[in-house]
Amino acid sequence: MLTTDFPAGSPCWIDLGSPDPAAAAAFYGTVFGWTFRSAGPEAGGYGFLQLNGRTAAAVGPLTEEGAQSAWTTYFRTPDAEATGKAVEQAGGAVRVPALDVMDAGRMAQLTDPQGARFAVWQPGTVTGLDVVSEDGALIWTELHTSAVDAGFAFYRKVFGWRSEDFPAPGMTYKVLSPAEGDLRGTSFGGIAPVMGEAQPPSWTPYFGASDVDGVVARATGAGATVLMGPESVPDVGRIAWLADPAGAPFALIKGEPPKES
Repeated sequence: MLTTDFPAGSPCWIDLGSPDPAAAAAFYGTVFGWTFRSAGPEAGGYGFLQLNGRTAAAVGPLTEEGAQSAWTTYFRTPDAEATGKAVEQAGGAVRVPALDVMDAGRMAQLTDPQGARFAVWQPGTVTGLDVVSEDGALIWTELHTSAVDAGFAFYRKVFGWRSEDFPAPGMTYKVLSPAEGDLRGTSFGGIAPVMGEAQPPSWTPYFGASDVDGVVARATGAGATVLMGPESVPDVGRIAWLADPAGAPFALIKGEPPKES
């Protein structure tokens, strides 16, 4: 289960790169009840998306030329620069080298060998998100990749992740856990094949939703597109995939993803 203890290698932050952060904040406010709080005039339009005063995510303008709107998952590391080097040694790439984010912490933007983008966070005054594993908050993060075994091998080298295979229709789903702690009790995400040739390898956040269908209705009413579902998956729960009005994919799930094989 994802918690705000954020052991090394676990997801600890998510942010959305958007062509219109104000519009994105309004959309997710409608969907999840989030409110926007600016990170300050020096932050270049970046700000926090809060659930009842607790930071559940963040949003900022796109900074890379030609970039598409997307969510980025940040994994906790004790040393962002060392993790960047480990990524390169394992066949990935460093898009943005380790840098300080004022006194909040240190981050780096990275890409795995299959092309999925992610980031790392070395905590300073900010450990990570204030709220996870609730309705309207991050509960799971999922990598869809063109090479499941090779993808896991890369992240195992970089973060020391462990995995447990979970049988799913037409595939084997890898449930991920950090290097330390109870294998199932600390699971935070999974790896699955890409859904089709049109889907690039990518990390997608899942947000908790007790009423998946109700959230989908609010999202589509605010301009989202349904990519999959809502549907009930045996031994998993009710899920849906959507794209926000700018095209950034995200997912919903009722309850927690499975931990039992």
